[in-house]
Amino acid sequence: MSQTIIKQGKRLRFRQATNDDIDYIMQVEYKPGNAKYVIPYTEEVHLKTIDTKGAIHIIIETIEDCRPVGFLMIAGLDNPSKEIEFTRIILDEKGKGYGHETLQMLKSWAFDDLKFHRAWLDCKDYNARALHVYESEGFVREGLIRETILTDGVYENLIILGILDREYFAQKEKH
Repeated sequence: MSQTIIKQGKRLRFRQATNDDIDYIMQVEYKPGNAKYVIPYTEEVHLKTIDTKGAIHIIIETIEDCRPVGFLMIAGLDNPSKEIEFTRIILDEKGKGYGHETLQMLKSWAFDDLKFHRAWLDCKDYNARALHVYESEGFVREGLIRETILTDGVYENLIILGILDREYFAQKEKH
């Protein structure tokens, strides 16, 4: 089976996920260190959205040995306002700089390749590690949605972060 490579970086590449990747996606999403930061989806939801007109699942894997190190869910691919949503960014291996490289590749794919105007994501307000990475990669806090998610009887807040194409290109020129 041929694999569709979407984007390649220095150490990582994005490969379009297939139904064969569902076990890996479910395993990574439900790991305790990941599940508390997202609203975990059922396998059925993942299978329904793995490759649709407006959304896609992507496996993040190493170039060196094609080993998966995380996955992405992207929505808004058919948005007429040229706004893309990074619905899920979940890394299986942390502390190796894969988060930064993943975001750099995502921004390049969204703005250089797909010509989107805006990219955005949301993040639970206590996910300090992710917030640090997003902000260090040029995402700006755009708002706070207070007590919007009920998790185990506790209401949680979401922070909305976004980056515009002109901000991405200005950032890119500096480096």
